[in-house]
Amino acid sequence: MKLMSALLVVSLVSLAACSASSETSSSAPERSSDVPESEERLAVAAVPDAAVISGNDASEVSLEASQQFFESSPGAVVTSEGMQGEAASLGPVYSVPVLVDGEGVNAELERLGVEWVIAVGSDVTLDGIDVVPTVPPAGGELTTGSESSAGSSADEQAPASESPQNSDPADPRVTVVEPQGEGLDALLALDGGQAFLAPESHDFDHRLDQVDGVVVLTDGANLAAVGTARAAGADIVESPADPRGSREAIAAAASADTVVGVFAGEHPDVEWQLSAAATGVELPGGHQLIFEGKRYIAMYGSPVTPALGILGEQDVAGTIARAEEIAEPYRALTEDTIVPAQEIIVTVAAGQAGNDGNYSNEGPIDWFIPLIEAAGEAGQYVILDFQPGRSDFLSQIQQYEELLAYPHVGIALDPEWRLGPDEMPLTRIGHVEIEEVNEVAHYLADYVRENDLPQKMIILHQFQLQMIRDRDQLDQSRSEVAFLIHADGQGSQGAKNATWRALHENAPDVAWGWKNFLDEDLPMLTPEQTFAVEPMPDFVSYQ
Repeated sequence: MKLMSALLVVSLVSLAACSASSETSSSAPERSSDVPESEERLAVAAVPDAAVISGNDASEVSLEASQQFFESSPGAVVTSEGMQGEAASLGPVYSVPVLVDGEGVNAELERLGVEWVIAVGSDVTLDGIDVVPTVPPAGGELTTGSESSAGSSADEQAPASESPQNSDPADPRVTVVEPQGEGLDALLALDGGQAFLAPESHDFDHRLDQVDGVVVLTDGANLAAVGTARAAGADIVESPADPRGSREAIAAAASADTVVGVFAGEHPDVEWQLSAAATGVELPGGHQLIFEGKRYIAMYGSPVTPALGILGEQDVAGTIARAEEIAEPYRALTEDTIVPAQEIIVTVAAGQAGNDGNYSNEGPIDWFIPLIEAAGEAGQYVILDFQPGRSDFLSQIQQYEELLAYPHVGIALDPEWRLGPDEMPLTRIGHVEIEEVNEVAHYLADYVRENDLPQKMIILHQFQLQMIRDRDQLDQSRSEVAFLIHADGQGSQGAKNATWRALHENAPDVAWGWKNFLDEDLPMLTPEQTFAVEPMPDFVSYQ
């Protein structure tokens, strides 16, 4: 990828530059009298206090990165927006910031105390600052590893063709050329033949004290800012704009003392997403997002009785083993990761009002912890299923908040058993208003954010359109949660497919679930037949 190749050059050019220091020290020309002694001072790096450096204006982003990562610097690299990749390679070589030319650059150079600038694809002219332009390789051809590139007319100050060339064995694309002119340490020829003049005053063996424990996660945009961070000593790790979706980004963030995101565009959520990634906690199947490259195969029921589904037909260890056994045939049918899961009914619709009068029996929390913890150890996801009767979903979910602290636990709302104040179970199919669903989603999203948790799944059970009223108004603005509509009707396959198609009409853009009933379906689909359903289900449960 463009980013990774650019970062590779950053690292390897640094090696080449250090090599040049030792190999040319005996033959390097004496310091020119017009080179100020003050240029020998080193840049001062800083640990950034901003968690996110982002935007679409490359110059503004480069300025913010410089302000965050450097307190001062004797030099800088200034570039045009189109040559950020080349310029980003130089920042780490000289241990200086990389700025994209634009409004505010002069002020930043003054803040840094800059006395020399390397201009890359920029015609910048600065009062009182020695601008060192990039120059093309001279003398016909310049070897860069195994390839050669045509050069331009001879340059009297740096006749590259007459100078010994030392290919860095760590990177055959980089050649260090000993210059013949005054005031230069080395002529660095990068991939493609572009060459850069190195100020003689720079001491490659005596670099700034770099920051420790800082990791920058970046999507590959704003390379000048990335070069600045690398120059200050930060480790650079490629990441999607939502770092929760990358195992590499999560691992890097978890190992860092300070995490900074450098991304294109505006990302109002990325600060808390970085905080979640920095916990290092991953969901079953990897990373911290629910549906990125994953599909779930679940057992449904209650761990305390077999009457509600197959989940209760064996002890905890047997349930974990059976979930894995049921999921295994699906792995050969998709390139996605198959995650075994448990959908546990924690509140059960009841025929009697009970002490609280809500026609729902709330199971004690202690009933569910052993299975939840065993599932987590086995890499299985858990969904808590709610049948609230005359209560409401949010009130019941809040009673089980301590179970939501487990990173691998989500929730399911079962509107079939959401009754009105005068309704009785089994007299009609219940429903839920979309306002109640959205209220639950915001509560759960707030809980996820406040506790630095991975994304949580919200399942909405539905086999009649009326079960979720005004579902086109489902609020999916919170990336802390991910929705799935679960078509959990039973019966003949013709009827089930008709329901599946009807539910998809004018549906919100969510994931989808299918339920296989071992005894009621006529006949029950095989794994191959289940994944042949279109669109392929993201979640399959067995009851």
